[in-house]
Amino acid sequence: MLKLNYTNTQLITFKNYGNPTSRNLVSFEQMVEAHRQEAQRSVLVQVHSEESCPDLRQYCNQHGEVRGMHHYSLPPDLHFVVVEFEDSAHVHNILNVSGHINKEVVPVQSPFLWFRAPKKASQSKQDFSPQAHVEAPSTEELQNWMNAAQSLSDQLLVLHRATALNDLGSRLRFLTARQIELALAGLFPHVKALPFGSSVNGFGRATCDLDVVLLPDCEVPSDDCRLVFHAKAALMGGRPQTQRLMETLGDVCQLLLPGCSHVRRVLQARVPIIKFKHELTGIECDLSLDNDTAVHMSALLYTLGTSDPRVRPLVGAVRRWAREVGLTNPAPGRWITNFSLTLLVLFYLQQHGVLPLLGATGDVVRLPGSVKTDLAALFTGFFEFYASFDFASYAVSLSSKVEVPKPDHAPLYIVNPLERGLNVSRNVSRDETERLRVELRNAAWLLESVPLDPGTAKSWGLAALLEAPHAAAKGRNIFYIPPRRSTPSRMMDVTELFDKSTVEMQQHTEEKPSRVVKASSRQRRR
Repeated sequence: MLKLNYTNTQLITFKNYGNPTSRNLVSFEQMVEAHRQEAQRSVLVQVHSEESCPDLRQYCNQHGEVRGMHHYSLPPDLHFVVVEFEDSAHVHNILNVSGHINKEVVPVQSPFLWFRAPKKASQSKQDFSPQAHVEAPSTEELQNWMNAAQSLSDQLLVLHRATALNDLGSRLRFLTARQIELALAGLFPHVKALPFGSSVNGFGRATCDLDVVLLPDCEVPSDDCRLVFHAKAALMGGRPQTQRLMETLGDVCQLLLPGCSHVRRVLQARVPIIKFKHELTGIECDLSLDNDTAVHMSALLYTLGTSDPRVRPLVGAVRRWAREVGLTNPAPGRWITNFSLTLLVLFYLQQHGVLPLLGATGDVVRLPGSVKTDLAALFTGFFEFYASFDFASYAVSLSSKVEVPKPDHAPLYIVNPLERGLNVSRNVSRDETERLRVELRNAAWLLESVPLDPGTAKSWGLAALLEAPHAAAKGRNIFYIPPRRSTPSRMMDVTELFDKSTVEMQQHTEEKPSRVVKASSRQRRR
C-alpha cells in the first residue's frame, strides 16, 4: 500500500511501502538524495580528447580516490569527463588546488573545470578507459531495432531502453543543479536546487530539458533557539517579490555561472522561470523558485512508474507516437503536452487494474486481483479505450474508477492529481482535442491493419505505427487538412462523414473503408 498525505490539497509527505509482489523499490526521496550525494562527490572536467582520461585520473588520484569516470562529447569536437570521487571532501581538495587561467575572468569557483595540458608530456601508461556516453540512436536505427524484435512487447521495450534517460544524463542534470546550489550557498547555505519533472520522475528521454526548483531553507526556530539571523523583510511580498528575485537569479546565471548562456527571463508566466542553455552539458534548463508542488508531482509519477514494469515503456511509446503524428510540440501552446499524455496513460492503466487509484483522503489502495495483461495488449488497448472515450462529456481523473462529468466546458479536462480544482489540459484548444480524438482512432484502426508479428512484413507492429503515414505528419501545420486524392486510398478525412448524403457515404465507405467506421463496428461487436 502507498500512503499519500494531503493538506489543503497539497502533497506534503510521501512514503513508499513497496509492492509485496515485486522487488524492493527505491523511494523517490531516496533516489533524489542518492543523486544529490553523487553530484556532491563529482566534478565535470573538459579535456582535449578521450585520450586525456588516464592522465586526468592519475592527477585526480593525487588529491582523492576516484570512484568512476564518465566521458561524453558535444559538437563540434568538445570532450568532457564526469569524475566521481569516493568522498565529497576529495572534491574540496580538487577545487582548492584549481585556479583561473588569467585575471581577466570573473573568479567563480564551481565543479566545472578545464584540464589543461602539462608543461611536460605525461608519461602515464595506465590501461584505463572511462565509461563512454552512448549517443541516442537515429530514427532509422531505432526502426531497424524494433523490426528485429521478437514481439510487439519486445518492440516497446526496445524503444524504451533506447530512448530513456540514462545514468550519465542523470549525473549531468544533478551536477547542473549542484552548480546553481553552490552559487547561492554563500547567502543561503541550506538552499536546495532540486530537479523535478522528466529528469527524475522516470519518464524522461535522453534529450529532455532540466527543470530545477530552488527551495531556500527558512524554518522557524524552536523556542529553545535564542539566536536568530538578522534578515531583510520581504517588502514587496508575493508575486512581485518572486519576480524580482528571479530577475536577480537570471543575472547570476548570465554573468557568473560558467556554461550558462542564452538566459531568458519569463517572469509573467503563472510560475516565473529563468530559461538558459548549459553549454558544458548540452542541457536546456528551466529554473523556478519555491515550486514545491512540482517536486511532489514528480514523486507521485515516480512511484506510479515504479509500481509496475509495464508503465514506463507504455508511456514512452504513447508519447513517441504523439510526437510522430504531430500532437505534441516543444513550444508551449494550444496542443496537448507530454505531462497530459502521461496522465491519460496512467488513468487507462487504473481502469484496467494495473495501477492504484488516488483516493480523496490521500490513501492509495492497490486494486484487488493480479492483472497479467502483457505490454502489447495494453498498448493496443490504450488506443481502443480512448477511441471511444467521450471527451466532450467526461473528465479524466486519477482518483476515480468511474467516468467523472466535466466541471466546465473546456474541450479537454484532465484533473490535476494534487490540486484537484485545476485542469492540467486547459491550454488544449477545441481543434487540438478533435485532432487527438481522430489520431487515437486512426492508431486503433492502423494497429488492426498492420502485422503485429515479425516475419510477415518488413515493417510491423510499433515500427509500422511510427512510420508512414504518421511519420509524414510530423511537423505539419496543425490546421492542415490533406487534400482529396485522385487515386484510391483507404485513408479518409473524418469530416467527409458529415459532408455526404447517406447514399454517397455508403458508396464511399464500400470503396474506401473509413478508420472511424471500422472503429465503430468494432465497438458494436463488443
